Amino acid sequence: MLDFKNKNILIVGASSGIGYAMAHRLIEAGANVYSASRNQPLGLQLAGHRFYDVLDPNTQLENLPPHLDGLAYCPGSITLKPFNRLTLEDFRKDFEINVIGAVRVLQTALPFLKKAPEGAAIVLFSTVAVAIGMGFHASIAAAKGAVEGLARALAAELAPAKIRVNVVAPSLTKTPLAQSLVATPEKEEASAKRHPIGRIGQPRDVADTAIFLLSPQASWITGQIIGVDGGMGKLK
Repeated sequence: MLDFKNKNILIVGASSGIGYAMAHRLIEAGANVYSASRNQPLGLQLAGHRFYDVLDPNTQLENLPPHLDGLAYCPGSITLKPFNRLTLEDFRKDFEINVIGAVRVLQTALPFLKKAPEGAAIVLFSTVAVAIGMGFHASIAAAKGAVEGLARALAAELAPAKIRVNVVAPSLTKTPLAQSLVATPEKEEASAKRHPIGRIGQPRDVADTAIFLLSPQASWITGQIIGVDGGMGKLK
């Protein structure tokens, strides 16, 4: 198991799904996990929780620890519609959640990340749909494509400060956000068959990769988009 003893890690969106799985695993590894989300993560021994709504510009991310060794921004959205049915509001909302929300958090947290004694790490989340092009994904792929561009630019800018920035790009993962896509055994089976590995992702599949990228073992990895997608992004 990776050792995060005495490391301060902030997870935005730790109340469910991938963020929750990350928080659980990081606590097991000895991290001081700080959560920021609209709901209290249940059943976790957190170092601190801040009620924070990424869509509310009046919500402030306050009372952070003296320094942060790592940050994961987990909020996301799944807006799947034909292009001619997507509204400008759909595009705005996806961009707000995935990009503007991340920017707000990162700008607030950056002074704390710069104080990390041994350098810090940031993990953002994209989607396999950016790399391969998928119908009905125009809005979310556009927003997540912006996340990838943001991450690469920040990786270059923050490298002198010893802050690494990477992105995890999953395929369909069994989280509350994706519940409607796997609501029946038939839907889940159909989705599983589209993946070369033959199953959809579980939160831990994605969380474990994100945790590795936060760890000192990934200290020479930055500016990368890591696919955790059952092979969908590269294989036929």
